[in-house]
Amino acid sequence: MKREKITELFRRLRELNPTPTTELVYTTPFELLVSVILSAQATDVGVNKATRRLYPVANTPQAILDLGEEGLKSYISTIGLYNAKAKNVIATCRILVERYGGEVPRSREALEALPGVGRKTANVVLNTAFGEPTIAVDTHIFRVANRTGLAPGANVRAVEDKLEKVVPEEFRKDAHHWLILHGRYVCKARKPECPRCVINDLCAYRHKTVTL
Repeated sequence: MKREKITELFRRLRELNPTPTTELVYTTPFELLVSVILSAQATDVGVNKATRRLYPVANTPQAILDLGEEGLKSYISTIGLYNAKAKNVIATCRILVERYGGEVPRSREALEALPGVGRKTANVVLNTAFGEPTIAVDTHIFRVANRTGLAPGANVRAVEDKLEKVVPEEFRKDAHHWLILHGRYVCKARKPECPRCVINDLCAYRHKTVTL
């Protein structure tokens, strides 16, 4: 996709949603970190339902440590893979308390060293909690980037690297939010809603439709 088209694509997405953000509900970087760990292979709606009960009781590393692994499970048992996630969250909380004074570190290296935190989770925290222009590529962004021709790539890292090269700087900070929301609600996996897509004419998708 040519640079002029890319600029126009993000201009339209920005016009539609000037201040995009995650749909995970959080109030601190730590809450965001835990929510993103819990969101792997789960919906934001499901995570929010669990954390709505958890965070009023325990929303700091020490408070969650005090709950213990079994206590934490009682709050997150409705989320997929909750056993492994509880183990990772407890281990992460222990590291945050012992090494970082209970604060979430702001470096990629430190974040990715935490149990249950990969590159995507680190990117979300760096971007959403700390305002860095990182792009976290999930299944929605991977699909949108390939389907539209914006940043085609064989894997999520290839797409991330391509996006970092092609997304104009003025859109970089919010780019992944726009693309996630577009993939979640318009450019859906099974049946993209092309007729109501604001970037339909810019998109390279071979099977797109323009009328209902």
